[in-house]
Amino acid sequence: MTIQTIGVVGCGLMGSGIVEVSARSGFNVIVGELNQELLDRGLSLIAKSFSKARERGKISAEEAEAAVARITGTTEPAGFTSADLVIEAVTEDLALKQRIFRRLDEVLRPEVIIASNTSSISIATLAAATKRPDKVLGMHFFNPVPVMQLLELVRGILTSDETLSTAQEIGQRLGKTTVVARDSPGFIVNRLLIPYILDAISLYEAGLATKEDIDNAVKLGLAHPMGPLTLADYVGLDTTLAVANVLFEEYGEPRFKAPPLLRQMVSAGLMGRKSGRGFYDWSR
Repeated sequence: MTIQTIGVVGCGLMGSGIVEVSARSGFNVIVGELNQELLDRGLSLIAKSFSKARERGKISAEEAEAAVARITGTTEPAGFTSADLVIEAVTEDLALKQRIFRRLDEVLRPEVIIASNTSSISIATLAAATKRPDKVLGMHFFNPVPVMQLLELVRGILTSDETLSTAQEIGQRLGKTTVVARDSPGFIVNRLLIPYILDAISLYEAGLATKEDIDNAVKLGLAHPMGPLTLADYVGLDTTLAVANVLFEEYGEPRFKAPPLLRQMVSAGLMGRKSGRGFYDWSR
């Protein structure tokens, strides 16, 4: 099936990035949110990102205008009926994602692929909420979506060869490099990333070094583009905690257990860049 229109459920940090990249790549895009206020907020994020891209010479004013014209918003599941592929990009909440998958399954044409941007939740579990498990897979983008080149595709136990092949083609059209992982919590990247971030938080919590010194040690000693505590702020501390909880519940290994400091920060509303404050102050 030729994919001409991509639907994106959720227009937060990740969803808005997926919308932007899809529209810039020539797809028509339908983006949905729970209500008009959230939708307007998400569309504002997209507009700001396009503006920054123009200022940096990454896209012309004409290209930006054409991309924006390809985006439409909806607050109803029925608004996705013309989509050829729908990507769910809401928070890491299994029950919420299952509700969305059930509703999409009801309104979408039988041949439409439903993908999840989940970073840890089982694709088989999400597919079980539909009558099209062969057309369900994971399409895990990375933040910020317009910049990060990786697209992690996750194949569920019932995902068909055709569905995977279509997702790989879409990834190429979006300018991404795709990798394929089997359906195991954390997949490739987060299975490696989360213990690394949790260890860094534990070192900071134990008073081994300042957050700046921990980050600089990793940047300069391991040649990483940013340190683990800065990265945690970019990922979102709530997202980091949610993924860690899924991994710990699945594997029961101590390396996946979130340190108390992370739980305390999330409880206090310190989510990282998206809230304006995490390990660092991002409000300025």
